[in-house]
Amino acid sequence: MRLPWKYLDKMRCFRKRSTFPLLGILITCLIFVNLYMEDGYVLEEDKRQLRETSMHQLNSERYLHTFKYLTNFSGTINVTYRYLAGSPVSRKKYLTIGLSSVKRKRGNYLMETIKSIFDQSSYEELKEIVVVVHLADFDLAWCESLVQDISRKFAHHIIAGRLLVIHAPEEYYPSLDGLKRNYNDPEDRVRFRSKQNVDYAFLLNFCTNLSDFYMMLEDDVRCSKNFLTAMKKVITSKEGSYWVMLEFSKLGYIGKLYHSKDLPRLAHFLLMFYQEMPCDWLLIHFRGLLAQKDVIRFKPSLFQHMGYYSSYKGVENKLKDDDFEEDSFDIPDNPPAILHTNINVFESYDASKAYSSVDEYFWGKAPSTGDFFVIVFYKSTRISKIKIVTGTDDRQNDILHHGALEVGEKLIGSKKGKQCSSYITLGEFKNGNIEVHNVDHKISFEIECVRIVVTASQKEWLIIKSISLWTAPSSSQ
Repeated sequence: MRLPWKYLDKMRCFRKRSTFPLLGILITCLIFVNLYMEDGYVLEEDKRQLRETSMHQLNSERYLHTFKYLTNFSGTINVTYRYLAGSPVSRKKYLTIGLSSVKRKRGNYLMETIKSIFDQSSYEELKEIVVVVHLADFDLAWCESLVQDISRKFAHHIIAGRLLVIHAPEEYYPSLDGLKRNYNDPEDRVRFRSKQNVDYAFLLNFCTNLSDFYMMLEDDVRCSKNFLTAMKKVITSKEGSYWVMLEFSKLGYIGKLYHSKDLPRLAHFLLMFYQEMPCDWLLIHFRGLLAQKDVIRFKPSLFQHMGYYSSYKGVENKLKDDDFEEDSFDIPDNPPAILHTNINVFESYDASKAYSSVDEYFWGKAPSTGDFFVIVFYKSTRISKIKIVTGTDDRQNDILHHGALEVGEKLIGSKKGKQCSSYITLGEFKNGNIEVHNVDHKISFEIECVRIVVTASQKEWLIIKSISLWTAPSSSQ
């Protein structure tokens, strides 16, 4: 059964004649995404008003069928996939890693990418992931040849249910001829990036119910050691906060993490605008449409681009992520917490940004003696190490010149937020920084609060660049 691509062809012809800008279409799409992102339905009266508003904006009945189709963003796309290797996953995993690959004119890095994923994961980590490779080339002989190589080299991973290779038949693709030539791209470039959007949409659609989270990689990537453990720590630290996409590389469509529940909407979105712009631009719009305004990127990066030749015409592509670290590194846990301070915050540099794994920081106006910055955990926690860095390279004097680090217990409520009633001092800041090891050996209780206290007023402003906490096993374990 073919997808209803007629409406896309009609939409494309109309857009060529219309003077209505792409922004209007995106805004209309925002209305639909927001209305349907949680419940999947609206009242009939709301539907009627929405249709009227949309029709007024676009001034054409030709879009009505498209909008009716998009009202079910939570539904999967009707595609019959071919299983080239592996079989349907028997149980839901923690993470799906998706790769889409086509035949390259020069070089092929897919085998190395798959090998890196498995080699850099521990046995315990492997039990929580499934890798899905979409061979998206229309050359079936090439697909079959590559599948034979994959099956020989990774047979044990296929048997264990950790690796699937799929193919979406060409008949399900929209027309790739006569596409809009945005940004003065040549016709073959537009065809390549438009098809890539559909490749990714079909991959996302397939992976919808395989796991709790989904991560997109490209087919020419190498991974950091124990990348899954690092990602889980970041995900845990984000509990209680809203996010659509976390980034573990700053390049392309590499290391982008989503909730699996968002995959159907993202797949529909890529199909809706498949000919408008490259996928890594579209994902920025998607993130914004779902109300995540800012980039949330983890550093150091967990994935590195290793391909030398692009999949587009074999041109050179030497892009590298200079934040990538391949070897195992000591990653903080930063348990979920509430942060607050009585220091006067400058603009939007609020307290939570000091506790984030991304490249942000807290910035407050000149603090006075007795001012504080406190972290209150959702539940009491054993901490093994605490490291706090203040100031930045370009503002080296905005450090905490005189301060102490404290940990507390016996949580109480107040009008200014929860605080601990009892604290123990772990040490003093030196040159704006402090690092304390074996915290769990120095105190006898599970920590409920970590507090920074200003011990002398300063005229300089204060930047808290990073707060890093490492947890220890609970005493009950």
